[in-house]
Amino acid sequence: MADGRILFERERQDMAKIVQLIFERKNTNVAGGNFSFKTIDENGKEYIIMTPTMMSQAYLGQISPSQVLVVEPHTRKVIAGEGGLTREINMHEAVYDANPEIRAVLHAHAPNSMFWATSGLDMPNLTEATQKVEYIEVLEFEPNCSEELAAIVSNHIKTMERKELPHEFLLDSHGVLITTGGATGLEAIHSALAILDTVEWNADIAYKQTVFQKLGILDGYYSKGVKVGTVEDLMNHVPIYNQLVETTPGD
Repeated sequence: MADGRILFERERQDMAKIVQLIFERKNTNVAGGNFSFKTIDENGKEYIIMTPTMMSQAYLGQISPSQVLVVEPHTRKVIAGEGGLTREINMHEAVYDANPEIRAVLHAHAPNSMFWATSGLDMPNLTEATQKVEYIEVLEFEPNCSEELAAIVSNHIKTMERKELPHEFLLDSHGVLITTGGATGLEAIHSALAILDTVEWNADIAYKQTVFQKLGILDGYYSKGVKVGTVEDLMNHVPIYNQLVETTPGD
């Protein structure tokens, strides 16, 4: 701390606000979630800005900037911050190592997305605002915080066909994982927050279109005015997102 300011003050203030917003929007629950982004100091050394463990269960999403952690990558040394380091640092590090372009990782227990994650089904991606993440697929189950889960996520990122960011994955029975890039870690974590929010809307819409198909009201999934798949495609893990109408940036 110098002149009354904490290390990476702006970044940690931003992260504390993001935690509060996600909790207030009910995009995670008291079982938690964890968020991080990369930053560098004036000497070019890289650090991870990360939420502390128990941020939801113990603090109900109300954390101070001083509780947000500054972590040295791979050594997992906490350089600054009053909170404890989450065990899922292993998954965050594995993600960053798998693709150096990733600058933010957001894992949350968003309820509508969790429905798709627990079903073992990929999420149909139907809304215009979510087309940039394309195929929202569910990964194999491994227990939370385990090295096996970190390995599944890492290997998938390394071997997946589409390398362009952003991505959103469903972690079977565990929630969502969003990976984003950007000029800075702050830009990347803001992008991840927007994706979390918009995909939650999409998750609910995809569920309702599924019900309408089973009721015979719809004959498939519709996005941007065209049919992009069916329930049969869903059952067979065929990617369902709009590949026919070009995606336009922004609103």
